[in-house]
Order: sequence, then structure tokens, then C-alpha cells
Amino acid sequence: PKELSAIYTAILEEKPSPLPSLPIQYADFAVWQRNYLQGETLEKQLSYWKQKLQDLPQLQLPTDHPRPPVQTFNGAGIPINIPAALTSKVKQLTQKQGTTLFMTLLAAFKVLLYRYSGQEGIAVGSPIANRNRQEIEGLIGFFVNSLVMHTDLGGDPSFTEVLNRVKQTALEAYSHQDIPFEKLVEELQPERTLSQNPLFQVMFAVQQEEILKPSLSLPNLEVGWYEESEAEMTVRFDLELHLWPVGEEIKGFCAYNRDLFEAETISRMLSHYENLLSAVVETPERPISQLPLMTEAELEQILVEWNKTKTDYPNDKCLHDLFEEQVEKTPDAIAVVFEEQKLTYSQLNRKANQLAHYLQKLGVAPESLVGICIERSIEMVVGILAILKAGGAYVPLDPSYPSERLAYMMSDAQVSVLLTLESLVTLLPEHQAQIVCLDSNEELWSDCSQDNLSSEVKPSNLGYIIYTSGSTGKPKGVAMNQAALVNLTLWQQEETVVGQGAKTLQFASISFDVSFQEIFPTWSSGGTIVLVSSELRRDPLALMEYLSHKQVERVFLPFVALQQLASVASQFQKLPQLREVITLGEQLQVTADIVKLMKRLPQCRMQNHCGPSETHTAACYTLESDVDKWPRLPPIGRPIANTQFYILSREQQPVPVGVPGELYIGGVCLANGYLRRPELTAEKFIPNPFEKSKATRLYQTGDLARYLPDGNVEILGRIDHQVKVRGYRIETGEIEATLTQHSIVKETVVVATKDNLGTKRLVAYIVPETKTPASSNPEVLETEQIKKLKHFLKERLPEYMIPSGFVVLSQLPLTPSGKIDRKTLSLADHVSVVSTEYVAPETETQKVLVEIWAEVLSREKVGIHDNFFDLGGHSLLATQVVSRIRQTFNIEFPLKKIFESSTVESISKYIDTCIWAAKTHPITQDNKSNKRNQGVL
Repeated sequence: PKELSAIYTAILEEKPSPLPSLPIQYADFAVWQRNYLQGETLEKQLSYWKQKLQDLPQLQLPTDHPRPPVQTFNGAGIPINIPAALTSKVKQLTQKQGTTLFMTLLAAFKVLLYRYSGQEGIAVGSPIANRNRQEIEGLIGFFVNSLVMHTDLGGDPSFTEVLNRVKQTALEAYSHQDIPFEKLVEELQPERTLSQNPLFQVMFAVQQEEILKPSLSLPNLEVGWYEESEAEMTVRFDLELHLWPVGEEIKGFCAYNRDLFEAETISRMLSHYENLLSAVVETPERPISQLPLMTEAELEQILVEWNKTKTDYPNDKCLHDLFEEQVEKTPDAIAVVFEEQKLTYSQLNRKANQLAHYLQKLGVAPESLVGICIERSIEMVVGILAILKAGGAYVPLDPSYPSERLAYMMSDAQVSVLLTLESLVTLLPEHQAQIVCLDSNEELWSDCSQDNLSSEVKPSNLGYIIYTSGSTGKPKGVAMNQAALVNLTLWQQEETVVGQGAKTLQFASISFDVSFQEIFPTWSSGGTIVLVSSELRRDPLALMEYLSHKQVERVFLPFVALQQLASVASQFQKLPQLREVITLGEQLQVTADIVKLMKRLPQCRMQNHCGPSETHTAACYTLESDVDKWPRLPPIGRPIANTQFYILSREQQPVPVGVPGELYIGGVCLANGYLRRPELTAEKFIPNPFEKSKATRLYQTGDLARYLPDGNVEILGRIDHQVKVRGYRIETGEIEATLTQHSIVKETVVVATKDNLGTKRLVAYIVPETKTPASSNPEVLETEQIKKLKHFLKERLPEYMIPSGFVVLSQLPLTPSGKIDRKTLSLADHVSVVSTEYVAPETETQKVLVEIWAEVLSREKVGIHDNFFDLGGHSLLATQVVSRIRQTFNIEFPLKKIFESSTVESISKYIDTCIWAAKTHPITQDNKSNKRNQGVL
């Protein structure tokens, strides 16, 4: 500006330029820089940066919007003003610590980024004038370079320690500032992506005001500054924080990418930066995890206001009490339907009472654990109700589970009585329980009283034990009390829109806690539970018909099952008259199929429920009536009645809105803990530090979550290695522990990946033992051992825990810290599946089937002898194949055929037989003749 003013004034006065001649030009600087940065000098500076920035992680700040695949530069800015009193204290701290104002402000900013991202290694870019030679001080040209300030904030240091680390980083960077940033990127070759800048994504600068807005005086002219509008503003990075001292204050602005952040978020972040500065000047020796970010008003909102869920409920009643009260109200209403069988409330009550009296004779009392291993039937619900009436807790044992797993569960629960069916007795493992066959031993309790009975059971007593996957290799039993279940039942009764007497589909296995939510809230409002056979559960077309035929009004479905149902809806002119769809068990994804389905059901409300087995349903989010406005990944919502949510940092400190942390759940909903696992119970169920009462607890979920500005909670993923596949919560550690019991497996890691269709699948990565043939030739394992390995797992784990892919590695990839690098493990290129010698399709039917399989399984090549399930297929993908076969070949094709004949060759023979019998053309190009499109339900 001084030069411009001098030249302008000289021109007006018709005088020559008063500026002295420059000793060098910008081209001279360029030549000098090129000559200087060679040989030992270049190697020395490069060596420093390579060591400093090795394995530099990208900063993962929580954003409001998904990052675009290609970086955008649409910017906006928000001002910040640090008042004089705080500025004075910041300067005093700076002087005391022997640093510069830039270093102190940068250290505080890095602590803010650490608290927001949870990452210990924080890299920030900072501009440097780079005019470090006297000859170029007055030279016009672009000399500014960007330095990468990378600081390790690990170990929860004090702010003083962080400031010392930042000081050392800055001084080292200044000593190695000569390498242009572009040259540094070229030499380091970091992993590049079109969506982000390399090496750093946040810029920080402290400058003098006269540099940013220099004073300029021109004769006879009024000079002003042009303020850039938001529409015109561009930004090179995710965030840019620019600060400059102005008198006794520090002013500045934060430029941000508005395709990533909302203005509200950036304003909140700047407020937290100011709060952080206020804290560090008062207590610089305090650990950075303990420094307060939020105001008292913010803490009050997230800890108190959003947790005001207290609701009165009968805390002196148990589940059977609620049922018996309903029997008095609606004795002749239908309580349960299965196929052509049905029972009224009074009939069900009498049957359950008789069995309950008999169970008491066998010694069943409060805290008694009674096993129930029964296929879907009227007897199943009679048995569950009878156990509760007798005062006991039921332990669901799925008949499809491997014998070894059932044996462990029965032994761990010390089941004294087992309810089952005659047909299942011979399939059960050895045990000490007394067997009661509900379909053949009825004479044992037919003479027992039909009246309600007293059991002395209390709300604090157990209602059920449900086993979930355990990281140690054995399942763990979640011990749920009656009070939590009564609270859930009555909340669901109040929350529902279906009203009294509605029909609810009983879809979930009784080994899955959702089954409870289907049954007891329905009974408490006089409704009917409609049982569905295992075969119908797996067939979305048949299930859709069944829903219409039984006039079902409410369903509880995991996302995958809902998606399967939605995918076949277009084949029906008339849909079931559903009034409420509740998804739970895994992350709801609003797909195009689901949108189309719900638009055809305008009277139907969609809710997203969430909660681990340790709390059952703990959160609810109701999607708005306008389907077009639904988010692709809806949040889980807010806590239900008498339930509290806390989102905390690693140090169990509350995190601000928008910042990820671990979700903790408190309130009436909590289970007692894990059966006979006191150490694990103490680890996962901790005292509630936010309640005065020492009796209250929090459950540590392991879910990574954050608060949205409206108070709803969004789940972001898992902190541990637990995954959800097809609605089931799975500890991959249990699969890994089981795999390592096999002689051929030395090391293994199991991860959940997504295929091309977005479906999650388990993949096991295996390092073979050195003494096996596979260690020197992985192909040996691929062709000879994987089938045996799968068989080994099927004898010990449920079907949903069997990996669909197996990958053989010479060693597992490790992170720089020596941990297994799970992120780098991928399905691509080397998934080993049980394969046979490839045989190409010959007939027209085989060619069409191969195309269907390849598309559904996301495989390039399928042979006619390949097994559907060995290629990664499972029951939900089988339903897609069945649906395609029905549409393409215009035949009735039962789902069970896929399980009976799982190769293209065998299925093609069955199809050709059906076509020949019906004398129809084998392949149709459209579905107009499909009778399902005729609306005849």
C-alpha cells in the first residue's frame, strides 16, 4: 500500500517514481531457491518432514453433511472476537511460558480439534511469509509457503505440555520452511483423494491487522474495502481460522466449507474455542480432556433438559399382572393366531395358568431359569406366559442353534426345567434339566387349576435371560428384570398409533429381544399377535400375502427384512393395511424401495427404534409424514420413558452437540447385568456420575454417537469390534476365538464389509499355521479346507455368525502402533470361497440362473456346480433369487428349494420340470402374466 500510494501520488504530480530500484527480481529468487534446495540441504529438510509426517492421518472433524466425492470450495465466514480481559490473560500466559501469541493460540486450537475429532495426532496448516532474506523484503511476488504443524496430543497432557509440544513443532518447522508445500506433497506422496487436501485440511493463521487490512490513502480518493458476499466466497480447506490482534483485543474470522458445515455448528465451535481459552489461562496445568468446552447452559441442555423422560408407571406390577388385567377387560378377544389356530385371552390365560401351577410343583419360583426350546407355535407363547406366571424367567433356546451352543447356554444358565416339543427331544444336547413336552405331556397338568396363581415374584426379579454374542468366544446371558420390561411395555402401549385390539406380526425369534416387544405390548392393549412360520419369514412374497390375509396392522422388522418386503411390493396391486412399521435391530436406511412402499401406505407411520439387549429398546425416532423429506440414514431419536442418554468422551466427560462420543444409557431400562459374569457386569454397567443417587447406573454401549442440534441422537458406528449383520448384534471376537480353535488357523480377524448392493457380510481373514500345507500354498486352503472350516463353525455358532467369505493372508496388516489394521482389510481381489472347477452354463435356463446369481451375489462368474451359500449367499439373498425366478420363469418356486438344491444345475432341472408340466414358455420378458400382479390376495 505504501508503494501504491507513493506511485499514485507521483503520477498525479507528474513526477518519476520515487521507489528505489530493486536489487533482484522474482525470477532471481526462483533460481536461488532451485539452486539452494539441492543435495544435502534438500535431503536434510526432506528427512525431517518425512519423519515428522510419516503415517499422518487425515483430520476427521465431524461434519453436518457428507463429504462430496470431489472437493468443493463454496465458503462462508463467521467472525470471532476475543475480549480484552481474556486477550490480556492469553498474552500473560504466553509471556510466562516463553512462547509467542501464535503458539499459544495454535495450541488451544489444536486442543479444540482434538476434543472434536478424538484424534491424538493433529496436523494443521499455517502460512509463513518466507521472506527470510533481506534482499526480498521489498520484492513484489508470491513467497508465502504452507507449513504442516503436526503435534501429538496423546497421553492426556496438560495444556502447558501441549504448548511446549506446539512450540517445539513450530520452531522445527521454521527451521525447515524452505521446501515448497507442493514439493513436499510430491516427495511424500500421501494417499490422495479428490475430496480433500493432502496433508492437512484445516488452516490456522495469526497475522497483523495491517497485513490483512492495510491502511491506504490516495489523494482525492475515498478508499474502502470490498466485503465479499457468501455467494462469492471460496475456501480452500475445510476450516480456516484467521486471527489478528487489534488494540487490546484479538479479532478474526473462521472461513468454512458450507458444503460440509452449517453456520450454527461453526458458531458453536468458535464459542467452545473462546471457552477453552478462558479455561487454559486459569488452569494451564489441567489435563486437556478435563478442560471445559461448554457453557453451563449447554451442559444443562444435554444432561438435564434432553433427559427429562420421567413418567409414572406401576412399579409394583409384573408382566403377568398386565396380561391378567387385560384378560379381565377383553376375555373373548383373540390373543394369539397361528395359521388356523387361535386362542382368546381367557383361553390362553387358563392354559398358561395350568402349566404355571405344574411348573411351580417342579420347583419353579422367582429367579428360577426355565429353558424354552420350541419352534413357532401356540405352545411357544403358552410356555413363555406360564413361566412368567410361575414366577420364573424364561431362557429362549433356538432349536436351529448348534448343539454345542445350546449345551453351553443350558449349562451356563443352570436350567432346571426345559419346555420343548416331542419332535425336538432327540435333537437336544445332553443336559440335566427336567423335560416338559408341551405337545405330548399335557396330561401332567390338565388337572391343575385354571385360576391365576401367586408366585411372590417382584419387579426386581428376572423376566428373561437372552444370550448374545460374546467377545471371549462364548455367548453371554443378559439378565433382564421385570421392571424394565413393564416400563417398555407401557411406553409402547402409549406410543403406538394402532390402538386397542390391533394385530401385530410376531416376526422375531424368541431368542431375539424384539420378540418381547412384539408380544407383551400387544397383549397389554388387547391386541392379537399373529405368529408366522419360519418358512414364511424367509419369503417376502409369501409374507406380503400373509400380512394381507391376516389383516396385520403393525410390524417390527429389521432393516434388511423391511427392504426385502419393500423390494417385492411393486408386484402387488393391493398392499396390506399396515398402520405402523417399526424398524429396529440395525441402522435404518431409507432406500428407494422403502420410499415407494411407504408412499403407497399413506396411513402408515414409520418409527426407528434402537437399543442393545442390555437395555432393550431405549430410543425412538418418528419419521415425518412427508416421505420425500426422510433422511437417508435416520437418527435413533430420543430416549423413551424413564430412560437417559449421555454421550461421553474417552474420559467419560460430556461432549458438545455434534461431537462424537460413546453412548451411555441409564434409567429403568437397564438389565441387571450379565448372568454369572460379575467382572463383565462391573465393566459395562458403571455408577452414574451425573446422578446424586449412588444406586443408579449407566450402561456403556460401545456405540459411537452424537447429539444433533434438535436433541435427537445419531449413531455413527462402533467403538469396539462389535457389528450388526442382518439385525443380529455380533462380537467378531467370538467368531475369531472359535476359528483359532481349528488346527489350521494360526491368526484370524473377522470384519463386516459391504457388497456392491450395500448388504453387510462377514469376512474372515486367516493366517494359516506354519505346519500346514496352506501356509506355503494358500490355494490348498481355498480348495480343500474352507468347507471343513465352515462345517467346524456351523457345529459351534449360529448360522448368522458364519462368515460368507474367507481370505488367506501370509500375515495380518498392522498399524504403525503395532495393532491389527482392520481398515485396510478388504473383500476386493482375494476373497476365498469354496469353489469347484468352473463349469459354464449350457441350457437357456442355466444361463438365466447364472446371470441372476451373479447379480445377486455380486460375482463376475458363477459355475453351474457352485453352491449358492458357499459363494456368500444367505437366507435374505435367497429371497431375492426366488423372487427373480418367479418373475422370470412365471412359476411358483418355493424358497425351501434354494436350501435343498443350492446349485444352478439342480435348480435348473427343477425349473425345467415345472415348465414342462405347465407347458409354458420358459422365459418371459415382462411380468404381466404373473398372477401376483393381479391383486388376488
